[in-house]
Amino acid sequence: MAVTVRECLELQLLELEMLLSMFPKKGEINLDGDAVPRVQRYLGNADGALPPRLEYSIAIDVGEAKVKVELQVLLPHMYPHVAPQLFARSNALHRQQQLELNTRLTSHISSLDLGEVCVYEAVQWVEENSLPYLENSEMSSERASKEVVVKETLHRMWIYSHHIYRQELRKKIFDCAKKLNLTGFCLTGKPGVICVEGLRENCEEFWHAIRYPNWKHISCKHVENVETEGSVDNLRLFHAFEDLQFQAHGDYGLRNDYHMDLGQFLEFLKQHQSGHIFQILFGVEGKLSGK
Repeated sequence: MAVTVRECLELQLLELEMLLSMFPKKGEINLDGDAVPRVQRYLGNADGALPPRLEYSIAIDVGEAKVKVELQVLLPHMYPHVAPQLFARSNALHRQQQLELNTRLTSHISSLDLGEVCVYEAVQWVEENSLPYLENSEMSSERASKEVVVKETLHRMWIYSHHIYRQELRKKIFDCAKKLNLTGFCLTGKPGVICVEGLRENCEEFWHAIRYPNWKHISCKHVENVETEGSVDNLRLFHAFEDLQFQAHGDYGLRNDYHMDLGQFLEFLKQHQSGHIFQILFGVEGKLSGK
């Protein structure tokens, strides 16, 4: 018999309840306070729109030193009959160690039978398998500290979308940028533009988080890398992650489907030494408002 979304969501809530009992301390599980009630409301009236997918993180202590490794969990509506999206990260891991750890984690989870909840299985796997990567990362750090010059690279991504309207999506963009220490902006409306700058691995994690699983009409139009022997913070063009909303050229009905004033946007880009990006994003040379 075909499994329903309702049955899957019920299993997801039961698993989350079990995890909360196993990790009861504040900060061990981070979960949007409205996530569970929205799923429960859907289960009470399954004729409505699907709720947002359950998304949370679990802080895991690894080794005698109790190094924190965070397991980020994103559950498709049909999980556990579809594999969960899992990502382990730690400030103690370098990018390569983190990549290798997640490759092995994904391989392990894909070897399990679908239909059974497996987030706690993933937690146990991270507890038992992260230590060698943490030790390798520590040795790499010791070697790097002995070098005379340590170079860092600022990564800047320019992302274009057909439109950005939904409050839920905008909240995810801003929360993710803040969490990953990224600066830049989000231009709301039609078209939608996002710029993020910071460490490469953080930018790539942001890109993965916001576009997955199926944000249509979005693309990374341009990437800039700037190397420095100092702190990447000295290379940032933006001092925070800004919310850009320019006056629209008109209102086109109930969908609030409006075009932003791209002249004002070009002016903003030029103020941040990025006027050349306008042509990359839109394929035309920009003209300032009123000119």
